[in-house]
Amino acid sequence: MAENTNENSSNNNPLNSDDLRPENGDTATKKKTNLPKFNFYWIYGVIAVVFLATWFIPHDVALKSTWFEVNNNMLKSHDVSKIIIVNKNRADVYLKKESLSNEKYKKLRDKGVFTDNVGPHYYFEIGDVKQFNDDLKDAQKDFLDNEKISVEYVTQSDLFGGLLNWLPILILIGFSVFMFRRMSGGGGSGGGSQIFNIGKSRAQLFDKEAHVKITFKDVAGLDEAKEEVMEIVDFLKNPKKYTSLGGKIPKGALLFGSPGTGKTLLAKAVAGEAAVPFFSLSGSDFVEMFVGVGASRVRDLFRQAKEKAPCIIFIDEIDAVGRARGRTAMQGSNDERENTLNQLLTEMDGFSTDIGIIILAATNRPDILDPALLRPGRFDRQISIDKPDLKGRAAIFKVHLKPIKRADDVDENKLATQTAGFAGAEIMNVCNEAALIAARGNKNKVDMNDFQAAIDRVIGGLEKKNKVISDEEKQIIAYHEAGHAISGWFLEHVDPLVKVSIVPRGVAALGYAQYLPKDQYLYTTEQMINIMCMTLGGRVAEDIVFGKISTGAQNDLERITKMAYAMVTIYGMNSKVGNISFNDPNNEYGFTKPYSDKTAELIDEEVRKQIELCYEKTKELLISKREKLEEVAKLLLQKEIIFQHDLEIVLGKRPFDYKHKELDEMNAAKTAENEKVIPENEEQKIEKPLNEIV
Repeated sequence: MAENTNENSSNNNPLNSDDLRPENGDTATKKKTNLPKFNFYWIYGVIAVVFLATWFIPHDVALKSTWFEVNNNMLKSHDVSKIIIVNKNRADVYLKKESLSNEKYKKLRDKGVFTDNVGPHYYFEIGDVKQFNDDLKDAQKDFLDNEKISVEYVTQSDLFGGLLNWLPILILIGFSVFMFRRMSGGGGSGGGSQIFNIGKSRAQLFDKEAHVKITFKDVAGLDEAKEEVMEIVDFLKNPKKYTSLGGKIPKGALLFGSPGTGKTLLAKAVAGEAAVPFFSLSGSDFVEMFVGVGASRVRDLFRQAKEKAPCIIFIDEIDAVGRARGRTAMQGSNDERENTLNQLLTEMDGFSTDIGIIILAATNRPDILDPALLRPGRFDRQISIDKPDLKGRAAIFKVHLKPIKRADDVDENKLATQTAGFAGAEIMNVCNEAALIAARGNKNKVDMNDFQAAIDRVIGGLEKKNKVISDEEKQIIAYHEAGHAISGWFLEHVDPLVKVSIVPRGVAALGYAQYLPKDQYLYTTEQMINIMCMTLGGRVAEDIVFGKISTGAQNDLERITKMAYAMVTIYGMNSKVGNISFNDPNNEYGFTKPYSDKTAELIDEEVRKQIELCYEKTKELLISKREKLEEVAKLLLQKEIIFQHDLEIVLGKRPFDYKHKELDEMNAAKTAENEKVIPENEEQKIEKPLNEIV
């Protein structure tokens, strides 16, 4: 039974398909772009075809014969023109032109070669040259002098046979060259396409010729991060504005946050806004199997950057090369990554701040980066890019809804409300899935139902329409989800329920309940206990109704176990363990525990006690609401999907909704009051520099 969770989404960019089309409609340009690009491997293919053709073409076009046949059938009838001894072991027989029309040489005519008396026509092997000369002399002893044939001796070299002898060595050399080209980057961009250029940087350069079309207008929901990078862009455009006052621009800015929040997109927007060269590469481009290659590529990158200054260097996934040194080092292991990091640290600390080279980097794991990389003077600014709030999600939806033909009922604010916790990439995925679902249904526009189905697809996975579930299992699933719904409905600190479904989705999700979480950053002990009770509602409902439990609560048990251990060992929410936190994000303790075995036993005991208390509290609640539990389960078996208004018909209005409504109105009033504090002219003064930058 999967809850509403959103994990690990990839960072995708809202590129318009028009960006891939040529701007000029010139026919010659289109024809030129359609031509296949030259590839050096074509030469290898031609050589291979020629070699195979030479291999299969027959070289011995003459017919094989014997001395006995030549002597009796050809020599005595005076049909032989001459005999050539090749390499003292083979005799090539040439016939007279007028003799080729004889019936006994029909095989030559059928073969269709050398019938114009070019020859040789026959050949045979000889054992000894002296013996052959004696035999030929005896065969012609009765011939007149003008009838005797001449014998020539030649020495020929077999080039093809010699090539076959060298073939294994040539194949080995060719394979070695091919592997070196592959390891050095193949035919890719940068200087790494040749074995002698393996130490060259693989950075992709974006300048006036290769301009990025993404700007800050395409980046939504990252207002604070945009202000930080806007200042960097403004410095590259107007450096005297800052240097005249004695200020120094930061050397580097590190973008970190969850996957899919828009780090790479923001860097691309910087490349599109800044009218300066932009070097883009990944952290893994520095890593190579050859010793010293990574450091060499770092030196080459900064050499190119100094030639193009002022410019920006963007290193995506910098944790591939910037991992903390010595953390996982093994005895005798290769320290190539550390050498690369040392060279990167040296280069960042080596150039002065007034030459106009700024480094941007992005990572999902800032906790594993080397401390020397994060110190002031290298990455001076560390910009956190979190998942967007309600206002940010609405802005992101507005960007991604532009190319979609949507119906009038589609509202980005409603969609933002229903996608709490979604990252920018997940929002883009929702919009794309909604368009695909509408196209699958042959609709002219994408309506709200399509977006609802897309949100379900992203949260729970693909709907398994062909999965056959027995009536008994379906009943267990219905009561399980009803237990979640009832416990969440009557617990104060649980997020409002949006939808309950028993339609199988994803790999193992047989049903799920979707809630509407708020943008909340702090949780009290009571709130976490309520969430644990709601999560245990499915297991408790199975126990109450059927008197037995199933494996459907696996995901629920994993969640409450992590929450209980976090309450005891991280957040200090247990009276016996005390206000102690054993959190170790930087792995400073390694494989050792920062507490004794006695404390470990106490932690396990308190976690079990906390989960047991939540279980008993949930059981008391569901027993008191047993009739409502039955009604919700039967409604689920009937409809398979029920919404909040269906639950209000059965359960009535949620008892705690009015408190949340009053709190929201209070927060909205405070926000409006704070906005009125800034005078209109001051607000214009604040926004004007940003508008100039954009």
